[in-house]
Amino acid sequence: MPRVGLTTDRLVEAAAELADEVGFDHVSISALARRFGVRDASLYSHVRNLGELRTRLALFVGGEMIDEIGSAVVGLAGKDALVAFAGAYREYALRHPGRYAATQTRIDRERDRELTADSPALRRTAEITYGMLRGYGLEEPDLTDAVRLLRSTFHGYCMLEAGGGFGAPRDVRKSWDKAIDALHAALTHWPRETADRRG
Repeated sequence: MPRVGLTTDRLVEAAAELADEVGFDHVSISALARRFGVRDASLYSHVRNLGELRTRLALFVGGEMIDEIGSAVVGLAGKDALVAFAGAYREYALRHPGRYAATQTRIDRERDRELTADSPALRRTAEITYGMLRGYGLEEPDLTDAVRLLRSTFHGYCMLEAGGGFGAPRDVRKSWDKAIDALHAALTHWPRETADRRG
């Protein structure tokens, strides 16, 4: 018999909890069914399949993460905003490794159009990230290039730190601070793309 009160939202919240407990790769319909004490089939009235569950999970935890980042950067600009943004990103990634792994899920916007078309999490992520970078006077296509630089730097650092990949005795927080200083310098002196260079 289905557990009373089981909803799609509760299912996604449980998936987020499970991701932090056992790792995102181990989140499955069967694992969630066991958690709720129901048969796998009971969950298919809430999600079509594992792909939809993972998309919903990615949107949910992405919303959590950007809310924390947004709270950190409110009222700030320039380097102060960058430092706050980066710090909140790193803190979330290290505190919630399973949830963070879910944020790296590639969302198929065509397949999951009904979930992503008006997603507050995706919209807020774009607004906060691009808003922070516009403080450096960047416009497209440089904005997209800058977003990719920040994401790859933040993600790579957090993954290496979480996995114990930094073996040198230097404090990882000091190296992180230096990395943010370097990103600030890069954004301040960004090699802006011109119409002539685009050809």
